[in-house]
Amino acid sequence: MAVVTPVFFDTTVLLGGYIDFGASSRNAQRIVDAVAAGSIRDARTAWHCCLEFYAVATRLPPGYRLAPQQVYRLLQEVLAKFHVDPLPGEKRLLFLEAAVKDRVAGGRIYDAHIAEIARLAGARIVVTDNRRHFTALIRHGVRVLRSGEFAGEL
Repeated sequence: MAVVTPVFFDTTVLLGGYIDFGASSRNAQRIVDAVAAGSIRDARTAWHCCLEFYAVATRLPPGYRLAPQQVYRLLQEVLAKFHVDPLPGEKRLLFLEAAVKDRVAGGRIYDAHIAEIARLAGARIVVTDNRRHFTALIRHGVRVLRSGEFAGEL
């Protein structure tokens, strides 16, 4: 069955989907395979997730770490298969105002940024393995699922 609704994928899903970490990657790999097969027609991620993917993949422990050239090739695939959304320029100050109001501090700003991009992109589902970082989306009617939960629904 094809998933029709816009679905947004966080960096954790991209990493597990494109880098084999063993059993912990299975659900993410199943999701990436479904995107490639066209079962998920409106697969989305953020440019920030692509940059985070690059940063993490090139600094993984030996045995998993990829060279920048390898990551570049993988990101070419991501860019070909996923719609990559930015935070529109006219929404940046509004985002920062909301972050201040919500008392977002430290590194939480990055996931808040990704969550806002997903919301503005019209995502009805966000798939992440850092669920607690995205629960604010629930108040906007966005389902936040772990990769295993989403893969189970495919």
